[in-house]
Amino acid sequence: MDKICFKGDAEEIQLYVLDSTRLAGKEYLLVSDVEEGDGDCFILEEIPADEKGEAGYVPVEDDELLDYLASIFGEQLEDVDIEYK
Repeated sequence: MDKICFKGDAEEIQLYVLDSTRLAGKEYLLVSDVEEGDGDCFILEEIPADEKGEAGYVPVEDDELLDYLASIFGEQLEDVDIEYK
């Protein structure tokens, strides 16, 4: 399973990529804080590459888009149960 490493000011966070999808020309990732089992999931949107050629990711905050993407990932990953909190 692929991992993405986010570097903050004080720490580094590793998230595991569960799935990806492309919608309206944008790439979205479903990621989790654990490799297997129950964990917190996040849907991230890819942002364009910077001058170093590195793409970034930001959490999806639009509730309607988040619901729609969650339904897409739910269909793609039949064995994964996504719950909203």
